[in-house]
Amino acid sequence: MQPAKLPDKRGKKTDVEHVEVSSGQVGRRIDNYLTGFLKNIPKTRIYRMLRRGEVRVNGGRVKQDYRLQEEDIIRIPPLFKDSRSGQGAVLLIPPVRLQAIVRDSVIYEDDFLLAINKPAGLAVHAGSGEQYGVIEVMRLLRPECASLELVHRLDKLTSGCLLLAKEHRYLRELHEMLRENRVQKRYIALLYGKIPHKLEVALPLMKNELRSGERMVQVDASGKAARTVFYLEKYCHDASLVRVEITTGRTHQIRVHAAHCAHPVAGDPKYGNRDFNRTLRKAGLHRMFLHAESLTLQLPMTGKVTHISAPLTDELGMFLEKYCEVNEKERD
Repeated sequence: MQPAKLPDKRGKKTDVEHVEVSSGQVGRRIDNYLTGFLKNIPKTRIYRMLRRGEVRVNGGRVKQDYRLQEEDIIRIPPLFKDSRSGQGAVLLIPPVRLQAIVRDSVIYEDDFLLAINKPAGLAVHAGSGEQYGVIEVMRLLRPECASLELVHRLDKLTSGCLLLAKEHRYLRELHEMLRENRVQKRYIALLYGKIPHKLEVALPLMKNELRSGERMVQVDASGKAARTVFYLEKYCHDASLVRVEITTGRTHQIRVHAAHCAHPVAGDPKYGNRDFNRTLRKAGLHRMFLHAESLTLQLPMTGKVTHISAPLTDELGMFLEKYCEVNEKERD
């Protein structure tokens, strides 16, 4: 697909907008509010507007973590709009094939939530060099869900359960559940080496950004608390197939904790073991072996305990059948 033309060749600039915050948006972070309000504007542009003071609240500058109050007046700066569609920034339309993949990835839906089995290699949102992600594709596919938002995130290279909320009031309740560790999150992964039957890691993580813009995470005493538990399923030659439970949701948490213990995730290009990854590529693994297997939560809207599971992708399933010849003695 050819890149879209620059806005000045096909669009027009809007006037300044002043938007009053409604009661339903109270307590929401300004950056998250703007992401929903300016649906087609990349996040990098939104953060730049906040840093430069182009976005103002009640006439003053605010930081990206400012919490909205009822009747706040938000100044939205002039932005280019597509003169044909009236939409915000000019972005590439996701390929029809990708739209079909995401549409077919829906594994759960009710009046409040939507869950997909996110494909590996697809970002959850646009920004950082990504023209579009899951949320942009789903908003295109579900125009009737005007307030569709991500409940949480998965790494681009990770597949599996990803939750989306259909309205902001549900999003706030679900975020509270995540903060209070009331959502059980389970993953399946292949790790380098042979781990004990249970390996618990409770080490704080610090997020850093390199000059290139690449995000790196490391174990650091001054970082945020993080806890990961690895449960052995079976040994696969020089690797361990594990199920993973996390009670926190830090960036790259499983990958960094696993690497810190000298058992990096198979196929991890950032924290992994190069020789191990090279061996697995020859055996047919062409992605990172980390999959968000399931989510269990009590829906705050209905009180119903809901279990959402995402089947392992065919690619990973076929690789396991080929590579993992279980040594029953080692399992015992």
